Formats: sequence, C-alpha cells, structure tokens
Amino acid sequence: MQAFFHQIAARVDTLLQAGEQSTCWFSGESSDFVRFNRSAIRQPGYVVQRVLTISLIQGARHANSSLTLSGNLDEDSASLAEAMAQLRQQLPDLPEDPYLLIAAGTQNTTQILPSNLVSTDSMVDQILAASRGTDMVGILIAGSLYRGFANSQGQRNWYETANFNFDWSLFHSTDKAVKSNYAGFEWDAAAFARKFAEASERLALLAVPPVTVPPGNYRVYLTPTALNELVGMLNWGGLAEKSLRTHQSPLRRMRTGDASLAAGVNLSEDSRTGLAPGFQAKGFLKPRVTPLIQQGKLVGSMVSPRTAKEYGLAGNGADDDESANSMVMQPGSLAMDDVLAELGTGIYVSNLWYLNFSDRANCRITGMTRFATFWVEDGKIKAPLNVMRFDDSLFRILGENLLALTRETEVLMDDRSYGERHTGGAVLPGALVSEMRFVL
Repeated sequence: MQAFFHQIAARVDTLLQAGEQSTCWFSGESSDFVRFNRSAIRQPGYVVQRVLTISLIQGARHANSSLTLSGNLDEDSASLAEAMAQLRQQLPDLPEDPYLLIAAGTQNTTQILPSNLVSTDSMVDQILAASRGTDMVGILIAGSLYRGFANSQGQRNWYETANFNFDWSLFHSTDKAVKSNYAGFEWDAAAFARKFAEASERLALLAVPPVTVPPGNYRVYLTPTALNELVGMLNWGGLAEKSLRTHQSPLRRMRTGDASLAAGVNLSEDSRTGLAPGFQAKGFLKPRVTPLIQQGKLVGSMVSPRTAKEYGLAGNGADDDESANSMVMQPGSLAMDDVLAELGTGIYVSNLWYLNFSDRANCRITGMTRFATFWVEDGKIKAPLNVMRFDDSLFRILGENLLALTRETEVLMDDRSYGERHTGGAVLPGALVSEMRFVL
C-alpha cells in the first residue's frame, strides 16, 4: 500500500502547472467486520478502501477534492487528472486564505507499528466459544490501517498499523446488560478470556433486583471506560488553542489560573502510543509528547497550523479541529483489585453516555449512567443501580474530589467506523472520587 501511495503522489506531481503546489492525504484500510447477535455471527464483512484528498494551492488560494481510488494506477491516474482540472477551474473564484500555512521543507517519516494479530477466524472462534450460553451482542473490527501525506516539495509521511477492537454487551434482560471492550495491537487469548470472564461475573450480578437511590452526592468509582467519556469531552474545544483564545473553551478558567485539577492529574498528547499517525493532514509533524495538564495545571494546548498562523504561535501538529488523538493520563497508585474496598459505600460506574455540557464556563457536564452500574456497600456489590443522571463539574470530579487513580491503565481505541475506521484513542486509569452529584 505504501508503494502505491508513493506512485499516486508522484503522479499528482506530474499534473501540476507553473505556480501551483499540492498536498495529498491518503486514508486506507483493509478491515474485517463481524457483527454478533445472540452469540452468533449475524453479519460478516470485509472492506478494502483507499481515499485520497488532494489540495491544489496557488498563492493563498486553495481547493480540495476527495476521490476513492481503485488501486489500479492507470485507472486512478485518469481520475486524478479530472480532479486536478476541476480544482484548477475553481481556484480563480476563491478568496485568498489569510491563515493558510504550508509545511516547509521535506520531513519524511515512516511509521510502521509492530503488531501481532491472530487471524480474524481465530478471534471469532474464541469469541463464540467464550459467549456460548450467553446473550451476547457485539462487533469485532480487525485489520490494517494506512495514512499517508505527500506534497509537491517531496515530503512523504507514512503510517501503518494493524489492530483490533472487539466491543460487546452481555444481556441479562430488557435493558440490563454488561458492556465491555477488548482492543489492541496484539490479540492475547488469555487476556481476552479474563476480560470476558469479568463481564460474565458482572452479568450474574444483574440477576439481583435493581435498586434506586435518591438524587444526591455519592462516592464513586469511574472505570477507565467511564472516565474516557468525561475526558473525551475536553475534545469539544477544551484543549483547542483557538477556543482558549476566544474564551469558548470549558477549560478557560484553568488558562487564567482561576481553576485547577488535582495535583495527580497529568494528561498529555502522546504520539508514542501509535494510536494515531505522528503527522497530520497538512504535513506538520507531531511532537513525541505534548504536555497538556501537569500536576493539575493547564500547561499546553492543541495548536493547528491555522491557529498558529493567526496568532503567531508554534504549531504542534494538531488537526484543524484541535482535538487530542492520543491522550494519555498518567496512572496513580490504587490497585484495581482494591477498588471496591476503597470505594466502601457508593456507586461503581462502568459506563456513561449521552454526555453534554450543562455549563461550559464551569466545565460542568451532564450525562447518564449506563450498563452495569452497581450500588456498593462496605466494599461489596449489593445490586445493580437503575439509570441515573449526573450533573457535575470536571473541576470537582478530577479536582477537589479526586481521591485516587488506578495504577493499571486501559487502551481505549476510537471505535468509530462511519465512512472509514478512525485512528486515535486514549490510555487511561480508573478514578476514585469522593463525591459526584446525581440529580435524577
């Protein structure tokens, strides 16, 4: 696939006319999709696709076009020529872009990540064997992902990986279910078996009649999956330099020093994880690590080329939306085996969903508990908890109320596959919180 991308990029170069520049962003995959329902295969599929986005640049004017490639160089060359001709016609009618910033020089990189995937057939066999006798619904996605950048100055960047993501739920009855996930670059049969066994143990607890507790403040443990939903809200403009500059970021009080998180919160954008390419669609490389929150203080942000040009800043390889694609939170000292004992009496939150900001200025978030949230007494799970709504500030949850982070972390990959499989994700611990506000 890399050789094909280089051929396509070279062909685009031959189509340029005097005074023109180009950039190319390549997104490809070779993926297996297997959907399960009632612990049986319901929809197997295989997808191979190659999408190229070309930007034709003349001075400060630029226009983009995306096309799906067949993989046949002769056929695709004709499509490229047509796309370039259409872009060339559009350029004179477009306004100049004052914030256009083009990567200078030729910083070539090749990032082919090691992986050790068994065949999809083997994964499926293990999944079917483990789920026998249960009502399991899920989707397995596995295969290779490719990203590439090229420009007419000769820069070439390549990212290639193979990974898997198995997202599943075990249903007890009606809406009572345990949701779990296993993802990574190496399929470990023993690790998967442990994950599935843990979910099955939680499923048995759903047989106990659920309880309802009144609205109020409760001691809470957030699993890495639940914490990911909260931390992921920071990508709604929270860590974006543009949003911070225009005072739209929910973290703007941290920028001014009026708010902070607990000293144990350390969050970075870490390209070393391999969860996303070490470069972005405009050809700018990402630092190995970009510190964002250190010892509870906001120390950095995601800076796109446009924002860098507008405010005279140094960019750090962020995409136009200035979101973090490889967030890593440093772990704490709480062992996951000790979570229930340390929680004592309170709520064990496995999943959260339907999150939104209820007060952006104070980073207050509202959402619902989901799937296998439990009421815990004296360090023992007593019963599943009926769905509740929380409404609380991240400044409280990960600030004054944060008691501990777990020493174990989980890799949580972006499982979106609309149009294409997405790259990115997070590496997060679980969080023990002294108080979280539930309103319904």
